[in-house]
Amino acid sequence: MCSLAKAGLVAAGLIASTILTAYAEKVTIKDVAGREVEVDAPVDNIILGEGRQIYFLAVLDKDNPFKHVVGWRDDLPKADPETYDAYLAKYPDIATLPTFGGMKEGTFDIEQAVSLQPDVVLMNIDAKTATEEAGYIEKLDKVGIPLVYVDFREKPMENTEPSMRIMGELLGKEKVAAEFIKFRAGAIKRVTDVLEKAKPERPLVFMERAGGYSEDCCMSFGDENFGKMVELAGGINMAKAIIPGTFGTVNPEQIIASNPDQIIITGGSWENYVPGGNWVGVGYGADVEEAERKLENLTKRPAFTGVKAVEDKNVHAIWHQFYNNPYQFVAIQEIAKWLHPDLFEDLDPETTFKELHQRFLPLPYKPGFFVSLKD
Repeated sequence: MCSLAKAGLVAAGLIASTILTAYAEKVTIKDVAGREVEVDAPVDNIILGEGRQIYFLAVLDKDNPFKHVVGWRDDLPKADPETYDAYLAKYPDIATLPTFGGMKEGTFDIEQAVSLQPDVVLMNIDAKTATEEAGYIEKLDKVGIPLVYVDFREKPMENTEPSMRIMGELLGKEKVAAEFIKFRAGAIKRVTDVLEKAKPERPLVFMERAGGYSEDCCMSFGDENFGKMVELAGGINMAKAIIPGTFGTVNPEQIIASNPDQIIITGGSWENYVPGGNWVGVGYGADVEEAERKLENLTKRPAFTGVKAVEDKNVHAIWHQFYNNPYQFVAIQEIAKWLHPDLFEDLDPETTFKELHQRFLPLPYKPGFFVSLKD
């Protein structure tokens, strides 16, 4: 190659490098743990500390939500196989993405993470204690890799909006994040405004977490996550006074004594976790007849003996993963319709969910996220 051509290539490389450097600039992001973290944004490479973080990444990058993902935790195919299969069909390359174990399980491979040269590691706030105890933040700092906490599970009604803004800033998608936040807030107001005006009597609701996942009964929610969604939807969360944190357990005798008016059970297709389990397999494109059959079966457990909700068939199942993604507003709408059918006769959560898919998500909408014995 002649010296002139070589010089031209070097110059072109320098120009490209200068453009990239100018595009990505160092910003300080305050994560949901209150930490100030310096990141070169927009980022090119991300490690997802949980595979289900793709739920909100997809909102921000409808064309290709995996474009910046260089590694992710291995939970999505197990926790939500239908959604994983739908993404796999559209983006087959995700089958080759490096996978990690979880921070809390102590199976996260820090050396593997560093070798992938991410610009940022995204971690859920519930893994904070395990992350700090293992010294991962310091280890990543030594090689210039920042770690940022987000939250859609521990306090989702408080942290969903800031988490989406953080992700928008990391990806240079601030405008899309703002549009989604506005859409989400509007969908919630369609419930809360009606309740504020009508001030209806609030039914007592027992919210069971992952009913049928194990033989034990019964996991539930305190004053956050689905527990908070029940309150926003016009109900009284039975376990609020029993469970001090976000998650906990209610014994069968408490359920019988409380005699709830409504029972809502979260479910999903957990064959990879509990083969042949009694869980209710609601979710993306689920078989609703089979889900309804399994829901009916769960009402025969001793914990629900003689309970008003069972007698009146006010027993419902809802997609468990609403507890861990920014689409909770759809769940709030559906719960409101179950609790106050007359007030919300014209509200259609399915239409809301379809609009979410059409405007923000790369997958087409498929029903199957809710079933009810009342239907």
